[in-house]
Amino acid sequence: MNRGPEKQGKIAVAGIGYVGLSLAVLLAQEHTVVATCKHQSKADMLNKEKRSPIRDAEIEQYLTEKDLRLTVTTDAAEAYTGASLVLVATPTNYDPQKNYFDTSAVEEVVRQVMEYSPEAFIVIKSTIPVGYTRSLREKTGCKNLLFSPEFLRESRALYDNLYPKRIIVGTNLNDPRLVQAAEDFGALLKSCALCDNVPVRIMGSTEAEAVKLFANTYLAMRVSFFNELDTYAELTGLDAQEIIEGVCLDARIGDGYNNPSFGYGGYCFPKDTKQLLANCAGIPQRLIRATVEANEVRKQHVADQVMKRTAGKEHPVVGVYRLTMKSNSDNFRESAIQGVMAHVKEQGAEVVIYEPTLADGSEFNGYAVHNDLESFLAESDVIIANRHHKELEPAAEKLYTRDIYNRD
Repeated sequence: MNRGPEKQGKIAVAGIGYVGLSLAVLLAQEHTVVATCKHQSKADMLNKEKRSPIRDAEIEQYLTEKDLRLTVTTDAAEAYTGASLVLVATPTNYDPQKNYFDTSAVEEVVRQVMEYSPEAFIVIKSTIPVGYTRSLREKTGCKNLLFSPEFLRESRALYDNLYPKRIIVGTNLNDPRLVQAAEDFGALLKSCALCDNVPVRIMGSTEAEAVKLFANTYLAMRVSFFNELDTYAELTGLDAQEIIEGVCLDARIGDGYNNPSFGYGGYCFPKDTKQLLANCAGIPQRLIRATVEANEVRKQHVADQVMKRTAGKEHPVVGVYRLTMKSNSDNFRESAIQGVMAHVKEQGAEVVIYEPTLADGSEFNGYAVHNDLESFLAESDVIIANRHHKELEPAAEKLYTRDIYNRD
């Protein structure tokens, strides 16, 4: 990697999910970027139609309004050949059988880059286990490997890259060449930010990996804490909002991540907390394990409360309003409401789903899907919604939600 963001050559990005596409768009304002994906239809959508395959308002705006130097291809050789920098943003789903992230896609990209552009610096942006970058250097012999954790919110990924709270780059601190590369990469990201005074921290790659997992586990723990506060208030007949707002008046606590929900879900929290717990094998700890277990306890509690509302119904029908956990999202991955659905079904209820992003009359994991809101509301004896929406007001007497603030 050449020193200074203004001297950066071709940049390749592996993956066009939230992380990869937001980075590709960010950097393509000033640099030549070639991103890779598996599906030609998505490449055509971006290249020809300037449309985003993911829901992100800033990405959609930049694609249509900015003169981006961005190309998307399904050909790895085309993307990596001649690149001086490659960012790896491929999925690393958690494998519960192995207690480990599936890092095979990351390793595949690293080997391809070593073949097509052996001098390129590779920065892993995918979430990975603690110690993985160092072990991958040893396994592949790659001498140009760095790790930089991402701290992006779903559907606000480009915004969070434009206004980052911090930039962290992990490297081999004993290698001056890799330290310089890490500093250059940090400067590259900072140069694209629209805010001043972004802190940039260069540290060991293993420490950087731990930062990502501990940060997300802390946030998941906070979600679980306020969910358990809400459970306590619900079962004792207290006003959860009054308690939450009284607690959060303390500036040391603040009012972020305090809106009760059915549990944490999405791309990061479930897998990151489980991976950190696996990494802590043999380490004295209780909070991390409790954070993982608390999420399942919350889902069971929600299901129990829902089933209380069906008392007296011989064949109760529980309607699920949206599979997504957040507003402006099309992501169902690990959504907590799916766990609630499973518990409700185990207790004998029929579950139907209102999800306009799925075809009417289709199925999702064996559950019937509706597109027509009116018929969905009429059919359901109880309607559960992780987040309230005004279109549910006609069936307010059927609604079960723990949403206090009408926000994510």
